[in-house]
Amino acid sequence: MKVAVLGGGVIGVTSAWYLARLGHEVELIDRQPGVAMETSFANAGQVSPGYSTPWAAPGLPRKALGWMLHKHSPLRIRARVDLAMFRWMTQLMANCTEEAYDRNKSRMLRIAEYSRDCLDDLRHETGITYDDRQGGLIQLFRTQAQLDHAADDMRILAASDVPHELLDRDGVLRHEPGLAHSIDRLKGGLRLPGDQSGDAHLFTRRLAEKAAAAGVRFRFGVGIERLLHSPDLIESVQTTEGPVLADAYLVAMGVHTARLLRPLGLHVPVYPVKGYSLTIPLTDPARAPVSTVNDETYKVAMTRLGDRIRVGGTAELTGYDLRLRPERRETLELSFGELFGGGDLERATYWTGLRPNTPDGTPIIGKAGRYRNLWLNTGHGTLGWTMACGSGRLIADLISDRRPNIEHEDLSLSRY
Repeated sequence: MKVAVLGGGVIGVTSAWYLARLGHEVELIDRQPGVAMETSFANAGQVSPGYSTPWAAPGLPRKALGWMLHKHSPLRIRARVDLAMFRWMTQLMANCTEEAYDRNKSRMLRIAEYSRDCLDDLRHETGITYDDRQGGLIQLFRTQAQLDHAADDMRILAASDVPHELLDRDGVLRHEPGLAHSIDRLKGGLRLPGDQSGDAHLFTRRLAEKAAAAGVRFRFGVGIERLLHSPDLIESVQTTEGPVLADAYLVAMGVHTARLLRPLGLHVPVYPVKGYSLTIPLTDPARAPVSTVNDETYKVAMTRLGDRIRVGGTAELTGYDLRLRPERRETLELSFGELFGGGDLERATYWTGLRPNTPDGTPIIGKAGRYRNLWLNTGHGTLGWTMACGSGRLIADLISDRRPNIEHEDLSLSRY
């Protein structure tokens, strides 16, 4: 069967890889000159199934109002007339209940844990390297309230059989000695030993090379304009280079998914949430992360990637705006400087990207409405790198009419 994969980020490329491994003829189309040039380009670098948590949580509205008063707030909402944003926010708030939080986090953990296992298998099978480390993740708590709140997440982690341990200051230092000069700022941490890290852009490039060797055809610099369809079937995808015909069509276009599918009468609740990162040359390994840590106060992640440190975080609801705002850089620099500081900030590369977020935090993986040959793999939010391999393998199994290794019905668009 011929499958057209629309989108060349980490989600599209992993999907293409697993489809090719199952014997399909695969053609991947992307408007960029290469793979992983947008959201997958410079993310925080964390493969963090244990940290897979929906934004929609009890108390979020109150926290969001409080954050708005702080210069270094992890969240910014820029006022604009945008019905899609308000609709998405309404759905997000509806998920801010204990019941919805437990349900959504459990679903996210399921696909994220599976994805980490798929990544392990892929790495062992192919020998692929990508500045990867398997040293776990520590969520750092600066306040007693944050430490106390960890009990809620630990309850769900335990129910999902996810290894974890609560650390005091000495425990944090055993795993991340680079925090020695700042340990007095911390109350403790939650360690997730099964989490990993790596350069998502490097991974995607190298996997694309292997996919091409396995027969995947990559078409770069080709814009995707619209899907031509009958009442229940996609007939072709119209591109800037003409129509492309296939037996099945997989949309893995991140924040651009909703726009493409709206003319088909499909409402896909994926909205862009803007994030920022710094890639900092390493200068002092003794004051740098060994693996990866998350600063719970500023919602900033810090990850060691070879001779670089990736610092990523913050969230803005501002549509498709890709301007680099200096105040967001200040927040990333502040968090890194207070905790580590072993990098050259003057030579850091500043970047921004748009995360494709769903209101419940869970990605959308499965068939798209009434169209028999249209499939979705999108809406992974901040966890595209974490969930990429599992999502790619899952959608490849579904398209191939194979029984997947995990429950999947509640991941599809039909849950909305």
